[in-house]
Amino acid sequence: MASSLTKDSVRPGTPGSEKTFFGHPRGLATLFMTEMWERFSYYGMRALLPLYLVAPGGLHLSAGTATAIYSVYVSLVYLLALPGGWFADRVLGPRKTVAVSGLIIMIGHLCLALPAAVSFFVGLGLVAIGSGLLKANISTMVGHLYKGPDDPRRDGGFTLFYIGINLGAFAAPLIIGTVGENYNWHFGFALAALGMALGLAQYLLGSRHLSEESSVVPTPLTSAEKAATLRKGLIWLAIAAVFYGAVGFSGHFTLNWALIPLTIIGLIVPIVVIGRIRRDKDLDAAEKSKVSAYIWFFVAAAVFWMIYDQGGSTLSLFADGKAENTIFGWEFPVSWYQSVNPVMIMALAPVFAWLWLWLNRRGKEPSTIVKFSSGLVLVGASFFLFLAPLSIAEGGHKAAALWLVGIYFVQTVGELTLSPVGLSVTTKMAPKKYASQMMGVWFLAVTAGDSITALLSNPAVGGVNLDRMGFVALEAGLAVVAGVAVWMYRNKVKKLMGSVN
Repeated sequence: MASSLTKDSVRPGTPGSEKTFFGHPRGLATLFMTEMWERFSYYGMRALLPLYLVAPGGLHLSAGTATAIYSVYVSLVYLLALPGGWFADRVLGPRKTVAVSGLIIMIGHLCLALPAAVSFFVGLGLVAIGSGLLKANISTMVGHLYKGPDDPRRDGGFTLFYIGINLGAFAAPLIIGTVGENYNWHFGFALAALGMALGLAQYLLGSRHLSEESSVVPTPLTSAEKAATLRKGLIWLAIAAVFYGAVGFSGHFTLNWALIPLTIIGLIVPIVVIGRIRRDKDLDAAEKSKVSAYIWFFVAAAVFWMIYDQGGSTLSLFADGKAENTIFGWEFPVSWYQSVNPVMIMALAPVFAWLWLWLNRRGKEPSTIVKFSSGLVLVGASFFLFLAPLSIAEGGHKAAALWLVGIYFVQTVGELTLSPVGLSVTTKMAPKKYASQMMGVWFLAVTAGDSITALLSNPAVGGVNLDRMGFVALEAGLAVVAGVAVWMYRNKVKKLMGSVN
């Protein structure tokens, strides 16, 4: 990216004021590359994960168990973003927290690269912890590069940063997926570790260009709070160690002793967090009303992500055994399907940004509620489309690759309709007291959605075959009904939203 740096004049005092990155502070290049490499490692590993779990040369698990593991893993990444933000705010500050998270992620991928089941699951846990720490803080550091929310370059900076995310996500399955599927699974996971190592190295080298604000611990723990936090942490750790030690020594331990508690936590925590905010006596009537309105969006988002995230599990496992993964006679690895969404995001995001502005100038831009309900209907439509390749497979034939590409396309359009709007409405409706924490609450919608998938697919709990026509149709219908319900009750939700549009 060195060729893109120019010696433009910038606001005095801007971090890295001697150079810019496409007209933005030099620190954006550091964060752009860090996020790109982190997403490269994360999405590369994620593309391989369900395939490795079911492969005879991998862990050779059932599709239901593989989907449960995948879903619990994704839910944990987003669940841990909440304590990840707390850790930076109270303990290390964003800059040091991101450095620590990169190291944890790299070690996690190295554990995945070892050919042992125990190290594999330890690695998954480490990557989830590291990703949660990083996800909560790196976007905050992008914001620190600019002079407040009114800096005219701010939105453009986040757009560039978003491109970095999708570049990493696009390249990862093509490189890591190919190596993992065609040569050796563990070499693929090792490549993910290498990607994170490169990201961490350039982050440490370029950190001098970041804002000094990123090194500040906003509300550091007092000595008494540190002692209390450490004591509580050790107590819970001891309880877990004793419990799982007893289960293990008794010979009764199975994977579900870990999966099911994590799934339940993923369902309970969002309810507890939102309930606690809603009941907070420090909030005035208007803020409580907005939180009540936000619950509608949160539940709708959980339904959306429950279906959307099956693009990496249910759809991927379907493609592995029941799709003709060829284009013009040329066969490609199954993991390559995971590059379809990021490349479509990069192609369509500018179109949607232009479309909303064009409609706004004419006074015809859809409201937040209409956009949200459209996203739900679209993700439902993607699973109605999924019924076609499922029908072809049930007839004893392999479905064409373009069916799956079409499903990913519809889901991407739905994502662009719902996800950016969800981020925006979260910031608009957040009570002042929870202005920073509400972004973590938004991520909990992903946790809730994936936890439902994990619960349904786990053979020991729901035991549902998620790639069966009846259940796919049920999920599709649920999303469409949820979208229509949000639209039908739009006046009630608007009233609760108050001044928020």
